[in-house]
Amino acid sequence: MANIKTAISIEKPLFEEIEALAKKMKVSRSHLFALAAHAFIQNHKSQRLLKAINAAYSDSPDIEEEKLRVQMKSRYRQLLKERW
Repeated sequence: MANIKTAISIEKPLFEEIEALAKKMKVSRSHLFALAAHAFIQNHKSQRLLKAINAAYSDSPDIEEEKLRVQMKSRYRQLLKERW
């Protein structure tokens, strides 16, 4: 995969923390920035997925779904009783 150079401006205290962490991790600053960007993007994707899942489950079950849930629960209890 091709690498692309870019320039960014950050405050000096943040730069110094990045420099220290990169040395501690024994990686280049560029690699550290790439790792941080990747983690940020993954976190953003996870948050979007979580919002979508929450939206999908935010509505209450309709009457038919509730009837089915009750039937399934009853059947499950029967199966457990039959096993024991």
